[in-house]
Amino acid sequence: MFVTPCDYLGTHGHSERCGGSDPRETGRNRHPETSEAVYYCQAWHLVWESERLFSERIEAWAGGPVVPDLFQQHHGRYRVGTWPTGNAANLTESEKETIDTVVDAYGRLTGHRLSHLTHSELPWRKARLGLAPGERGNKEISTDDMQDYYSDLEESEEAVDVSSFASEETY
Repeated sequence: MFVTPCDYLGTHGHSERCGGSDPRETGRNRHPETSEAVYYCQAWHLVWESERLFSERIEAWAGGPVVPDLFQQHHGRYRVGTWPTGNAANLTESEKETIDTVVDAYGRLTGHRLSHLTHSELPWRKARLGLAPGERGNKEISTDDMQDYYSDLEESEEAVDVSSFASEETY
């Protein structure tokens, strides 16, 4: 069973942080932001817990990282209010903590800003090698690459705290 960050957050009154921060859209997640939220939850869980949050593959599509299994559940819908699968009760406390921490950090960013971030980071860029901008592709983003990149980022003194730009309105 596939559990997304939004499954957990939606059951705990935090769904406005997943897929945008407009309180009028609470519980309705724009799938591009949901895809990035799931990607970042996987990445940081690999760093903090040295294990995958979920087993499904993440692919480097032209628009950003995508979990095809998740995408198939909401394909054709711009806003997603409910998830047909998943059960937050299946999550461990450490998984819930990862999701809360990641969505607190990234959840207020616009889709444009999230896209800019993922497109500028090594795991997505490496998986897109040989493809032109906008060209379709479905190469898997390596979890080893994700763990290495975000571990290095966490340890870097030059790393920028995501919360420092989370309130930017124009990006």
